[in-house]
Amino acid sequence: MSKDRIEGSAKQAQGAVKEMAGKLTGDAKLQAEGKADKIEGKVQNAVGGVKDAAKKH
Repeated sequence: MSKDRIEGSAKQAQGAVKEMAGKLTGDAKLQAEGKADKIEGKVQNAVGGVKDAAKKH
């Protein structure tokens, strides 16, 4: 598992926490930041997956 995949997964988890906190507190900005972090984490995780696949071939 590459560094990108680990960091991407962590970013997704962090985003989920932020998004939930934003929903619970009614803070739309925090909720939007959480969604953005989740998307960024998914992209980073995907990049890591591509890098891992490239190393195997």
